Amino acid sequence: MPDSDTEIEVFLAALPPDSRSALEDLRSTIRESAPDTTERIGYGVPAFYYRGRPLVSYGAAKNHCSFYVQSPTVLEAHRADLDGFDTSKGTVRFRPDRTLPAALVSKLVRARMAEIDAARPG
Repeated sequence: MPDSDTEIEVFLAALPPDSRSALEDLRSTIRESAPDTTERIGYGVPAFYYRGRPLVSYGAAKNHCSFYVQSPTVLEAHRADLDGFDTSKGTVRFRPDRTLPAALVSKLVRARMAEIDAARPG
């Protein structure tokens, strides 16, 4: 059975070059923003886990890439920062040629980590 890194590399390698590049950059930014996470495939897409809980994940469709923040609350709190991006419940969609700014990704990842920390008992 392949390890998580191999599974993620296989996932990324199957994408068109522009989507792969955009998601590799997103992955790198998430890793830098949340070094105490683990990565694995979850629900068919690469996902980061923080303290055993899903943090964020990402994927690609035919016409866009997706950054799954997995929290409507976090997205709503950063609505102004997301102006110009297509969003829904816990997802930000973007074109590979118009990626999310690294500072915005870091802000959303940190907010999501704070949300998980606040929900921890004791």
